[in-house]
Amino acid sequence: MKTAVLIFSFLCLSLPLSAQSAGDLEATIQKFRSALLAEDAATLRNLTSENLSYGHSAGMIENQEEFVAVFEAKNTDYQIWEVSDQTIEFHGKDLAIVRQNVKAEILSLTNQTTNSLNMGLMMIWVKEKSGWKLLARQSFRYPQT
Repeated sequence: MKTAVLIFSFLCLSLPLSAQSAGDLEATIQKFRSALLAEDAATLRNLTSENLSYGHSAGMIENQEEFVAVFEAKNTDYQIWEVSDQTIEFHGKDLAIVRQNVKAEILSLTNQTTNSLNMGLMMIWVKEKSGWKLLARQSFRYPQT
């Protein structure tokens, strides 16, 4: 009986912590989305791990420096980044897999063409001392309809 009470107490105490972690991560994901739309390179650097692996649907993979350099160059304008069907799956308290669908429109300022994307994303977020950081991201395109 004593063991059951201890287990129940532990579960009750850990629920608010999990809810807080989910809320913190959701807020970080929203900051990341806002930074993409604002092309805010400093915030994007702050929200990504130094060990970032950022995979694009066309097969290109960038590290943190390469990813941030795209926004520092100011050659693109992220006009739309609509997220749907987001799921968050925690693995321990410091690792989460986030999946979402994204409809995006990105304007190339160099040739004035707009790239419309309908894609799925899988992101790996890790909790570091300074908060949640994007460690890995891979996108894939859905077939055109």
